[in-house]
Amino acid sequence: MDLLLDLIATVSRWTRGHLYDISLAIMATVLVLFGPGINTWVQQRIGGLNFIFRTLLFVLICAIGYGLAMIFLTPWVAKGLGYFNNYTLAPVLLLVFFLIGVIADRN
Repeated sequence: MDLLLDLIATVSRWTRGHLYDISLAIMATVLVLFGPGINTWVQQRIGGLNFIFRTLLFVLICAIGYGLAMIFLTPWVAKGLGYFNNYTLAPVLLLVFFLIGVIADRN
């Protein structure tokens, strides 16, 4: 049991130095998974507007909205993951990536 706890603590310490990159990967994957649904929702909401306004709004929401989400939400995810201690960080990351994989498989 001590060997397993040592392994978890070692992996957690290693991942702690890469939390920003891991958070960026999580955010990018979540946006790729939920992006089509967000795009459909936006298209439904702005579908009655003029073509030029509709295109401009769609580009602004998608390009700027997704970009800002990547820029501003990634540090929040990294900070949230940083609150886990060395015995819970690695299992939480495995669970998060497992759940992302399950969601990706269902899509």
